[in-house]
Amino acid sequence: MTVVIPARNEAAVLPRTLPTLLDQDYPGRFEIVVVDDSSTDGTTEVAEGIGAGSTGPGVHLVAAPQLPYGWAGKVWAMRTGANSDSARRCEYILLTDADIAHPPDLLRRLVGLARHRELDLASVMAHLRAVTPFERLLVPAFVYFFGLLYPFRWSNDPHRSTAAAAGGCVLIQRRAFERIGGFESIRGEIIDDCALAARIKQAGGRTWLGLGRNVHSVRGYAGLSGVWHVVARTAYTQLAYSPMRLLGTVVALLLAFAAPPIAVVVGGVGLAAGAALEPSLVALAAGILGLGLMTFSYVPMTRWYGGTVFRAVTLPLSAVIYVAMTLDSARRHYAGVGGGWKGRTYGR
Repeated sequence: MTVVIPARNEAAVLPRTLPTLLDQDYPGRFEIVVVDDSSTDGTTEVAEGIGAGSTGPGVHLVAAPQLPYGWAGKVWAMRTGANSDSARRCEYILLTDADIAHPPDLLRRLVGLARHRELDLASVMAHLRAVTPFERLLVPAFVYFFGLLYPFRWSNDPHRSTAAAAGGCVLIQRRAFERIGGFESIRGEIIDDCALAARIKQAGGRTWLGLGRNVHSVRGYAGLSGVWHVVARTAYTQLAYSPMRLLGTVVALLLAFAAPPIAVVVGGVGLAAGAALEPSLVALAAGILGLGLMTFSYVPMTRWYGGTVFRAVTLPLSAVIYVAMTLDSARRHYAGVGGGWKGRTYGR
């Protein structure tokens, strides 16, 4: 087993996350490979210091070579780690982000799940931080919308083409990885996790994606701007840079999540003002039904993030903000600045 951690300027989070991998109770032998991708904050020194103080598995530091043309930065860093001597000899590779903290039984349970279900790829969506007001408003909605775009049950069904993974925690079988041509097959992908799962499924492999409360991100978001950047850098990429898909997504989001509260307001105002009774009642009833259905569907996610039932009524506001972020993602693309990773941006 080899754990690969692509790290670009991660000195601040590694002291909280790297020890959680060093303390794994995995019964077999495993090694941790930290790939320093041109960091300027002492990431290598911090990782070396943590590894030197550990009595567990070794921490192998690798410097990513200069990024070649046509490669996304994170994918190139992961390729560097996956090409290490230990990774080439192991049965499984765990790809994880530097900001993800893991429970001590993560490797043992994930490998056990992969073997029991004969999976080629098993991924856990980390519990993202939701502490500040904007995080509590937008982070649960992010996971909720991800689940609408990639239904977990469909992704885990070998008979469906839908495939998804969460890049913070991805276990992949080495043989399946080699079968798809390694990271070369997704070298230019900004949304590398879902692209990797799609390649595995297209090659006849089995994938699994689930939620994990004990697998969590220690990274916070700097208010609205932090969440905005995370979404806007990849939203239009997710739509395959298609204006028609963008239009369809915006219209669908507004109709599904913004129209119901508007209908409630219009119907209520109409009744109060003595307007035509039937149209006002229809608008009010339709709006209440729509609000009820969306709130009911969102309650499990708000509870997953420690919120109350009442927080579920904020979904229309979250949806409108996500529409704005998606439109901004398209604007960035046509302005010549697409997605990026850790301060590295990619043009059209």
